[in-house]
Amino acid sequence: MMSVPSKISIIVPVYNVENYLAKCLDSLVNQTYQNIEILVVNDGSKDGSERIIQDYARIFPEKIKAFNKENGGLSDARNFGIDHATGDYLGFVDSDDFVTETMFEEMIDLAEKHHAEIVICNIQKVNEHGNLTQKLTQIPNMPEKIDLEENFSVFSDLSYFACNKLFKKELFKKKRFKKGVHFEDIQLIPQLLLECKTLAQTQNFHYQYLERTDSISKSHTEKGLDILKAVEDVEIYFKSSSYSEKLKELKNFQILEGVYTFLAYLAFVKDDDIFYKMSRNLDVFMKERNINFKDILIYSRFGKNYILSLPLKKKIFYLLYFARQKKLIRKLM
Repeated sequence: MMSVPSKISIIVPVYNVENYLAKCLDSLVNQTYQNIEILVVNDGSKDGSERIIQDYARIFPEKIKAFNKENGGLSDARNFGIDHATGDYLGFVDSDDFVTETMFEEMIDLAEKHHAEIVICNIQKVNEHGNLTQKLTQIPNMPEKIDLEENFSVFSDLSYFACNKLFKKELFKKKRFKKGVHFEDIQLIPQLLLECKTLAQTQNFHYQYLERTDSISKSHTEKGLDILKAVEDVEIYFKSSSYSEKLKELKNFQILEGVYTFLAYLAFVKDDDIFYKMSRNLDVFMKERNINFKDILIYSRFGKNYILSLPLKKKIFYLLYFARQKKLIRKLM
């Protein structure tokens, strides 16, 4: 008797993306892996997104599950999708992005081959003309199967996007994305990883991330402080995890997400008062964790010094920031 293939639930939160949604849904309904459900959650869109969703639900009733709810933000829409998912595995695709047709077939094959709780693929950034702008290799120095106990450096090396990963649904049994915050991926995905024993990865660039000229992420405000709050939530969970003794990796996580990710955001904050307020918050964050300038300089990722691998402009910003030459920083940016 043949076993029924595992089912994948792909959750697509939608908010005012009428210009991009069809391309996203096309890439999902054409997946080579057949046992999928695509939960499209319209989070109170005010444009023509709902009409597009209904068109696809009518044409692909066996694959598309359409939902319409009041606006509650990205986390709320994802959580709604999780609550309604019936699959064995969960994937998350942002509605202005798209994926290769073989993405979920390869990822579920890896999950089952290696008994992995999370599977990771690489990301490509593309512009609105379809041109490749950047390749984001996720874990270049690790094998296809990753035993976390033996390779826990992954915890501080990994980019914590939700969208380029396939998750065992059981990981979300008691976990959801935190509502009402920004950078919810940094807050939740590391906590899910701490529940895992085995990861798997493919070096294929399956996920296509669209860099939109009108993206809300271009507006950098005090919401960046949620990065530090997200790291604090992960720290609390880390203490009760089975990896709680791996303090070196925790400190490296604090440096990557709490310092470098925060600074990458801070570099584009235009309001001077907010810039300096956020800088003071970062100073406190580092002091409370005994993170000093030397720690920043020697931090390595994938076995290489991180700051030396950065583009020149970003490298200059970081170095000048820690030299406290903030007026000069702002002129350079």
